[in-house]
Amino acid sequence: MTQSAPSLAAAREQALAVRALYEVLEERFNGKTWSLHELMLGFSNDVGYIGRLLLANDGTWGIDGDPRAELEHKLAESMWWTFVLADKLGIDIDQAYAQTMDRIRTGLESTIARTDPARPEPS
Repeated sequence: MTQSAPSLAAAREQALAVRALYEVLEERFNGKTWSLHELMLGFSNDVGYIGRLLLANDGTWGIDGDPRAELEHKLAESMWWTFVLADKLGIDIDQAYAQTMDRIRTGLESTIARTDPARPEPS
């Protein structure tokens, strides 16, 4: 039996639990946890690497390892960064995601309806 993917709320909780473990090590090794800017730099670095992995996936950039497996890892890690940054900024990412998807969907549906070639033009 395949385990189902966690809900957005469960994924967020898991991400923040992992972040708390990183913070233990940051305190231990650096005497402080990463600042918001340091977190953003980490996220930016991973996003940039995703670009190279997409090239590797298309066969136009060589990397050591399996591009598909690396993409899976980095895309999942990017979700982790998003949960962490939202938490640090006090953003309810579950609500923000739902509202954003509703707004985008509504706009797209309106544009699709308005530009339907089968729909007669108003006179």
